[in-house]
Amino acid sequence: MASGFKVIRETRLDPHFPLSRRELGEIGASILDALDLTGHSVTLKLVDDAEIARLNKSFLGCTGPTNILSFPADDAAEAPEHGSGDAYLGELALSVDALSREAALYGQSPLGHMARLIAHGTLHLAGYDHGDEMYDLTDAAVDRVLLEFS
Repeated sequence: MASGFKVIRETRLDPHFPLSRRELGEIGASILDALDLTGHSVTLKLVDDAEIARLNKSFLGCTGPTNILSFPADDAAEAPEHGSGDAYLGELALSVDALSREAALYGQSPLGHMARLIAHGTLHLAGYDHGDEMYDLTDAAVDRVLLEFS
């Protein structure tokens, strides 16, 4: 897969985010490049609050929805469907409900907030924990996406 991002839509998208799978894949590829993770691949599942709450409870023991969850791959064999030869980082589950709600709440553009969540989740897949380096890399990825796609 050329872009490094496989997008799976499991819910209806908010009309404020009129992005196709191809466009989301391009945004994901831009984020990977900005994070110096070219040559890696990620699966991005777009879900609703109910599904992310179920995942949050099942995998983290937390109650309620969240915005994004990261599921790092144990090894590349977990994603044979990527087939690109890229090193598979894992899967992200992004709640489009939380994305819409938070963009309005934080006064961020929908594109900018989406890029922030995807970059943040991708960095977790790559082994980063919260801290200044992660926040700086996230900001750089958001700036890149806004420059390229706004």
